[in-house]
Amino acid sequence: MIKQLLSLSLFGLLSLCGYSQNEDFLDSTTIPLELKANANAVIRYSAVDIEIKAYNKMVYTENRVVTILNKEGNVDHGAVFGYDDNISIKKLEVKVYDAFGKDIKKIKKNDFMDVSAVDGGSLYSDSRVKYLNYTPINYPYTIHLEAEIEYTSTAFIPGWLPLEGFYASTQFSYYKISNPSGINLKVKTTNFDSYNIEKHSDYHYSCKNLIAIKPEAYSPEFRTYGPSLKAALTEFNMEGVKGVNNTWEDFGKWMHDKLLVGTEEIPESVKTEIKTLTFDLNTDLEKAKKVYNYVQEKTRYISVQVGIGGWKPMLAADVDRLGYADCKGLSNYTKALLKEVGVEAHYAVIYGDRSIKNIDSDFSSTQGDHVVLCIPNDEEDIWLECTSQTNPFGYIAGWTDDRDAILITPEGGKVVHTKIYSADVNLKHTNAKIKMNLDGSITGEVDLKSYGYIYGLREGIQNIPARDQDIHLKKYWGYVNNLSIDQMKFINDKDKIEFIENVKLSAKNYATKSGTRLLFQPNVLNRISDIPTRYQDRTLDFEIERGITEKDEFLIELDANLGLEALPKDVHIETKYGTYSCVLILKENNSILYQRTYILNKGYYPKEEYEAFREFKLNVAKHDKTKIVLITNP
Repeated sequence: MIKQLLSLSLFGLLSLCGYSQNEDFLDSTTIPLELKANANAVIRYSAVDIEIKAYNKMVYTENRVVTILNKEGNVDHGAVFGYDDNISIKKLEVKVYDAFGKDIKKIKKNDFMDVSAVDGGSLYSDSRVKYLNYTPINYPYTIHLEAEIEYTSTAFIPGWLPLEGFYASTQFSYYKISNPSGINLKVKTTNFDSYNIEKHSDYHYSCKNLIAIKPEAYSPEFRTYGPSLKAALTEFNMEGVKGVNNTWEDFGKWMHDKLLVGTEEIPESVKTEIKTLTFDLNTDLEKAKKVYNYVQEKTRYISVQVGIGGWKPMLAADVDRLGYADCKGLSNYTKALLKEVGVEAHYAVIYGDRSIKNIDSDFSSTQGDHVVLCIPNDEEDIWLECTSQTNPFGYIAGWTDDRDAILITPEGGKVVHTKIYSADVNLKHTNAKIKMNLDGSITGEVDLKSYGYIYGLREGIQNIPARDQDIHLKKYWGYVNNLSIDQMKFINDKDKIEFIENVKLSAKNYATKSGTRLLFQPNVLNRISDIPTRYQDRTLDFEIERGITEKDEFLIELDANLGLEALPKDVHIETKYGTYSCVLILKENNSILYQRTYILNKGYYPKEEYEAFREFKLNVAKHDKTKIVLITNP
């Protein structure tokens, strides 16, 4: 009886959007076959209604049915809700059904897991999360979720993802906002034209039968092509502080005046100390560098998710006293110190991620999940990652580089772009002297220098135990069998932003014996092995987010009883995706000079070019494995 009432309730709503009342969304056998393809879960039905009652009151209701097809789909149930003093969960209930729609279990609000909203790296937080913790007996199974959440902070209006991510299809979903408050509401839709999405009004949309998307090699982030909707009020409440959001300019002005002003005061003793430290420095950049090093030595990062929506920084005086803060507090503290020595700096809101994620410059709203500091500079703005105790001054590659951010100034918010690390800056230079012995073994001395984005990928090796360093290097040169790391030394030059690895190594049976000959691969230390996956029918465009350059020069000394049969021809490959060259030169004293240059270009490319890109990478990998024949002298 309960199931029938639920079905009637759902179908009554669905019939308004053209659905047959004969469909049963609790029975997994009714899922259309095309929606199961590449899917771990199917969103059978999702109805989201949001009512904006006032600038400081909003009610969110959700009615959701999801069929989980396998273990990987468990993350798609959607039964996760945060709460705090400004978010109240009025209703939360889940019913679980087996593959044929028979009810298994009912889970009420108090039966949900209830945990802190932040991980163990946080000192304290006033936010918590309730989430469904259900272990299924069999697959598939279906859950029906009903939730009602009341917000007094309206700075964050939940958006809509018609397709919720990779490996999840959508049978039917709708999203509707009602706004009796009279406050202007902004909505932005992205990538709707490519999907079966219907607009019923400015704030009411629905979709049906959206098939799951499977990620492909080098495919861009899902958010760049998946359909999405964002909404924001032009007047909102953030924990008792009224905000204005017509443009980025006035949003930034609000942040500056309401969240930052009054937080920068530091003790007189600290003012004296920092002025003394920078007294004999001549330029603003020298002073800024001294201040940055001072902050790195004195403070550490701990997440502190309290204050106004988690957006207001700790007082600079408290950061100085305690010696810790989150990204907001540390950036604000550094800004206060810089101000004392006459260096202008601006607080900046950004997305921090290994992949490049931009603030939406066309849609002012509470965006971003990280804060950094920007020092205006005529040649190039200086960006400071204030949460790091190890970053060189001005180094941001790999986390906040090459993306739009919002600069918070006294005049208001400004969209700016962070430092781009070009392919020639992201350089890995490998220099080596290698001895090829008569028995097929090799010994070598290597200098590996890393810069730019690659610097950030490699410099961490200096901070791990020696045993792990040994493992790391053996994995890096994993194609060299019987490799032994005999000695290693690391030099981190933060002024040059250069990381140097000095390694002595050896390997038995490196060259393959064939009678009186040895088959020898001269590219001992830097081979491309990540061949892009082949697709019969590529469906997604592809992207190279960061360009890199590799330059290698190995002087290979042959044993006196070894000779060279022949040198291969020089290789030069040039494409829009990158270039490659490989040259072997016979030198005096029975030695060979191996020179290699590989450049991969940053770019976004259509799916039709993927095979050409893959062919380029295949050619590079093939030539990196080139063998030469060495002859044993009589």
